[in-house]
Amino acid sequence: MSSVIAVVDYGMGNLRSVSKAIEHVISAEQRVIVSSDAKEIAAAERVVFPGQGAARDCMKHLRDLQLEEVVLQAAHEKPFLGICMGMQVLMQHSEENQGIDCMNLYPGNVRAFADESLQSQMQTLKIPHMGWNKVSHKQAHPLWDEIPEDSRFYFVHSYYVAPEDETLTAGTTDYGIEFVSAIAKDNVFATQFHPEKSAHDGLQLLKNFCRWNGQV
Repeated sequence: MSSVIAVVDYGMGNLRSVSKAIEHVISAEQRVIVSSDAKEIAAAERVVFPGQGAARDCMKHLRDLQLEEVVLQAAHEKPFLGICMGMQVLMQHSEENQGIDCMNLYPGNVRAFADESLQSQMQTLKIPHMGWNKVSHKQAHPLWDEIPEDSRFYFVHSYYVAPEDETLTAGTTDYGIEFVSAIAKDNVFATQFHPEKSAHDGLQLLKNFCRWNGQV
């Protein structure tokens, strides 16, 4: 019986690149499914929650497909990897689209690089933050195994997470300000960057996730 890794399909994200990258690093006993079926996602041993685009659209698609509950359940119960928008909507609220309530797994906000209070730091930098940038490890974690400190990952985003609980921070990146680029707690790990687009170190992170039992 194979162990299933479910990539959540809610119509937001480059699911093919995510699933293909995971297929590249799984063991012989594992298989990847891309699914919008709540029962399939609930039955999977591991769940990957990707996403790109706008927070409002993301939450609408999740609710229209009745997937919000099963995604939250997975985040409470099994190895769970959020990617990009799949990290942001785990927060309580996003400033995007004039403000949108998110999944409220963790207290905190999703803030804009273009915020007026950051203008002096951001005036010479382009938004969105797009391209390769370093990630500094802020806590030891199995998903950082064999990934050197300050390895470079690929980013595309105009907003960043600001969790209220500082112990959630697993990685930070500098772009005008130091922002949280990875979070981790219990069986959840989530990244602002795209591991599926991040060459060797991105594949190593996905490989680590496929091996991870959800314990730290």
